[in-house]
Amino acid sequence: MANEHIHGGGTANSNEAGKRSGSRQSRANETENTATQAGQGKNRRHRTKRHMTVTVEHKRPQITPEDQMEKETFSKPRTRKARGGSRRRGSVERKPDATLKVIPLGGLDAIGKNMTAFECGDDMILVDAGLMFPDDDHPGIDLILPDYTYVLENEHKLRGIIITHGHEDHTGSLPYLMKDLSRKVPIYATKMTLGLVEGKFNEHRVKARLAEVKAGDEIKLGSFVVDFFAVNHSIPGALGVFLQSPAGNVLHTGDFKLDQSPIDGVHTDFGALARFGKMGVDLMMSDSTNAMNPNFTPSEAEVGRALRPIIENAKGRVIIASFASHIHRLQQIADAAVACGRKVVVTGRSMVQNTDIARRLGYLKIQDVDLIDAYDLKDMPADKVVIMCTGSQGEPLSALARIANGEHRTIQIDEGDTVIISATPVPGNEKAVTRVVNSLAKIGCDVYDKRRAMVHVSGHAGAEELKLVLSIVQPKNFMPVHGEATHLRAHAKLAEATGVPARNIFLCENGDTLELTQDGVRFGEPVESGIVYVDGLSVGDTSKDVLDERQTLGGAGVALICAAVDLRKKQIMGHVRVEMRGITGGDVSDLRREATDTVKGTLRRALEKGTKGRDLEKTCRDSLLSLLWERTKQRPMVVSSIIEL
Repeated sequence: MANEHIHGGGTANSNEAGKRSGSRQSRANETENTATQAGQGKNRRHRTKRHMTVTVEHKRPQITPEDQMEKETFSKPRTRKARGGSRRRGSVERKPDATLKVIPLGGLDAIGKNMTAFECGDDMILVDAGLMFPDDDHPGIDLILPDYTYVLENEHKLRGIIITHGHEDHTGSLPYLMKDLSRKVPIYATKMTLGLVEGKFNEHRVKARLAEVKAGDEIKLGSFVVDFFAVNHSIPGALGVFLQSPAGNVLHTGDFKLDQSPIDGVHTDFGALARFGKMGVDLMMSDSTNAMNPNFTPSEAEVGRALRPIIENAKGRVIIASFASHIHRLQQIADAAVACGRKVVVTGRSMVQNTDIARRLGYLKIQDVDLIDAYDLKDMPADKVVIMCTGSQGEPLSALARIANGEHRTIQIDEGDTVIISATPVPGNEKAVTRVVNSLAKIGCDVYDKRRAMVHVSGHAGAEELKLVLSIVQPKNFMPVHGEATHLRAHAKLAEATGVPARNIFLCENGDTLELTQDGVRFGEPVESGIVYVDGLSVGDTSKDVLDERQTLGGAGVALICAAVDLRKKQIMGHVRVEMRGITGGDVSDLRREATDTVKGTLRRALEKGTKGRDLEKTCRDSLLSLLWERTKQRPMVVSSIIEL
């Protein structure tokens, strides 16, 4: 399985729909007090575990020819278009005793796993259900999900799930969530987003109610009235959301930028933002990813202008690694390739799937004649091919990594070929990307990244764009979302600079609750939150302790103690064995002999004192750890197995 970080598409597949886990494993809750509102306030974070079993299928995806494409494959919603004139679109009657709870369950400790619950009385809606991909601190982990236990405990209130756009950090948890829910809750999103979601559900064999909405649509979910407005992002069909409730109004921008020359002609809707601002925004939640960038984010069109001459002047193959769901980028790559007389090859599981979906729904325009299968590359001259692949984050199983290591089944790279990494490494992936680049350099490839040419621009608004939106909306209260702590705090300062009072700016953590009433916004009781690890065939089995042990094994090795003792005679029976793996000097006979003698002596003294059971094992373990620290300055994992006769 090739993991595409955040904007990619690699996920585990399931062979069963799964059931809501009635008997969940015991949850280890960790509570912390953290400054939040302008440096004050209290948060609590809870770590939990969940379990679900999945299996992985390996089937090579194919790109569908145009004559076999089906344009629509999901159900139609019943939405309400806003009428013309100056009426207050579907205004909700305010109730003095109503309280709207805003509960972020993910997305406030990292760029990923976005999920926010909005609860008013007996009604709840969920905005986004994303995941995050692991880094070096998560050995063996495939995916990281937000813990949505609170949603499951209150699913009788859940009226719908709104997905703002199709990136993995906003959609990746959906298959797991839908398996755990006991009923089919409708999912509202644009055509492109639903196409990507449907692909995930097909892999996981999940049945769901998919409802297409468009920018300008308005729907009623319980006591909520939801308006959708267009925003420009790095994927088609991105939306912002304006929620009206009996307690007040909330504006959620989703991920956005203010690109004035967008590839698909869709701009962020300034008119809608101004209209909502006049209606009154009691709380605004806005994308913080690029809050520390003091400038405007460049247009996506700049990438196309940079790619064309690179492809045109390349001598051999051109291999371009990008996020698999960055459809605007893929369109520009395809356009440049065709203009330069080259055929396009798509490789990498998520890249093939997303390309197929985007073409099927009309968001990616490239003719069948300009596409060739990777298995047909042997018949094509090297200077007539552009290869679009996954692997822009250095994932070891991605297409680019396998190409660089000479392990790809159909694509071989040669000296003089050109490689373009059309993405920015997500924090934590820099080393992995560098390893791939070095492998390519050893082959003799000409490697481009954004430091050498503008082959990538962000899909998120910079500081000046964020201030512009804040100035248009003029919210009464503000909550930065979608980012790490530094991004959230930087965005909070921007809000204060545009006139939002510091006391009305809320810096939250996952699991915090904001309560919106007619008296304003305040912190409420936090809810259970945390993260859930997807590890191979299991979901929720892997704990932080397991990860710590894996890191210890990888960094310092393991030592094994095996012995048998007669507790009645207080004697050691047979030989004492000490095995060391991954320990400096562990293969040196002197150290092995000294380690064995140390454990033997410790065992004899402990038996004479009447020590037994776990205390006996701990004594042996501590003595060996002490010796190894003195001799090697390492603290490996020590496993002590004492058989008592």
